[in-house]
Amino acid sequence: MEKRWWHDSVVYQIYPRSFCDSNGDGIGDLQGIISKLDYLKNLGIDVIWLSPVYQSPMDDNGYDISDYQAIAPEFGTMDDMRELLDQANARGIRIVMDLVVNHTSDEHPWFVEAKQNPDSEYRDFYIWRDAGPNGEVPSDIDSIFGGSAWQWDEENQQYFFHLFSKRQPDLNWENPAVHNKVFEMMNWWIDQGIGGFRLDVIDLIGKEIDKGITGNGDRLHPLLQKMNQATFGDKDLLTVGETWGATPEIAKLYSNPERNELSMVFQFEHITLTWENGDKWQPKPLDLVEFKQVLTKWQVELKNEGWNSLFWNNHDLPRVVSKYGCDKEYRIKSAKMLATTLHFMKGTPYIYQGEEIGMTNVAFESIEQYQDIETLNFYKVKTGSGVSHEHMLNAIHENGRDNARTPMHWNHEAHGGFTQGTPWIEVNPNYPEINVAQALDDQYSIFYHYQQLIALRKAHPVIVYGDFIPLLESHPQVFAYERKDQDEHIVVINNFSSESIEIELPSHLANQGCTSLIANYEAIETLNTAMTLRPYESFAVKL
Repeated sequence: MEKRWWHDSVVYQIYPRSFCDSNGDGIGDLQGIISKLDYLKNLGIDVIWLSPVYQSPMDDNGYDISDYQAIAPEFGTMDDMRELLDQANARGIRIVMDLVVNHTSDEHPWFVEAKQNPDSEYRDFYIWRDAGPNGEVPSDIDSIFGGSAWQWDEENQQYFFHLFSKRQPDLNWENPAVHNKVFEMMNWWIDQGIGGFRLDVIDLIGKEIDKGITGNGDRLHPLLQKMNQATFGDKDLLTVGETWGATPEIAKLYSNPERNELSMVFQFEHITLTWENGDKWQPKPLDLVEFKQVLTKWQVELKNEGWNSLFWNNHDLPRVVSKYGCDKEYRIKSAKMLATTLHFMKGTPYIYQGEEIGMTNVAFESIEQYQDIETLNFYKVKTGSGVSHEHMLNAIHENGRDNARTPMHWNHEAHGGFTQGTPWIEVNPNYPEINVAQALDDQYSIFYHYQQLIALRKAHPVIVYGDFIPLLESHPQVFAYERKDQDEHIVVINNFSSESIEIELPSHLANQGCTSLIANYEAIETLNTAMTLRPYESFAVKL
């Protein structure tokens, strides 16, 4: 496999609205991010994935873009953006821009003109259909945010298509003029010196509405190859696609270097295992054996073709220590265990802001405290159809997107040091115990565990390129595996439970002396046939 710079890199996702507010308006901004670059440099990350900061009416927190080449005033100016690029670059950190090209905002000039003038070239930048004979919607495709994906437009006496909010009309990727405009804009950003793109819901651009196909349509891969050729293909950039429907076979199509599409994709198969029948508003407990099977499948299948992204959480997902760990009694031990599990796997690891200090889900008491459009829409839809308020609030506490979006905790001062003003969404009340200042002060904190994991990836090529060999596959509480190449052999063992557990290692590992690489209790110096793991105990050793 040809080695690329992003193979041993670690990416840190910033959700700008909630990271750091420099001017006291309650909203995080670019100058706030600039002020924290030394903190990120200290952590050891190489790349920042920046959630959208483009001009936007913020119907979906910036994923509804009204001008791709301007910065939203609440985040700052294009000069601030250029300063961020320069300052990050000076510290050896690249900035990957989050780009949404499946849809725009309804305030984008293209859509404004498409509505006002049916004869405009921009009319065909979007997807319009006549009503059925009795005024009915053109098809029964639903919006991902609930309700129909068709919105009636009174002035034009036609429906337009939106897979997300009705204020996010989908672009018509069957129109080559759309490709040209989008590629021109992407090249403009590349010229600004960015390190790549994270492509939001990119698996939807090949949709074929009249056949009822939204994700993974036949046109998708030819479109990505065209995009690659017209923009980032000959540049040394990281590109990652958000692909909810990807299987390992599909992921190889995206990320096999010979196909000239993307560096890697985000797949969500492990995430949806705790959703009953694929419905996140019906949470169910984690089945660790099934979870290991999915992650192992991705590790093994993409071994020689393609590349994995490794992540537990992002701006759309709950906090990992609340989801798969124990965010009360064993918060520190379980957060370290989860970090070790992920960072010794093959692929590029992503850390979501606050993960490195063990931030937890928030359980707001009233629905009015939530800000997320998806959460509020589904609360209305589900309670309207008879689901109880209590059930929905519990589901939101477990899986709602605002869990990840409460402000970053910098210190124990008001609002966790996030802002001098009133934050746009309330801060998690546990910020006095869980914050950056406290983590930096404690040599045994989760922060330093992450710092150590990032350094290990740089020091041991076996973590980046070695074979992944699962261990104890049917054990219901332990996730263990080996990483191996011709030079090194690493064993990683993680207890996913709050109980002490006896394990028996296979004979080829038993009674071997070893060097401890990392541990969340004391260092392990010998692997024995029978071992007792304490609650959430986790370690990696080199044989």
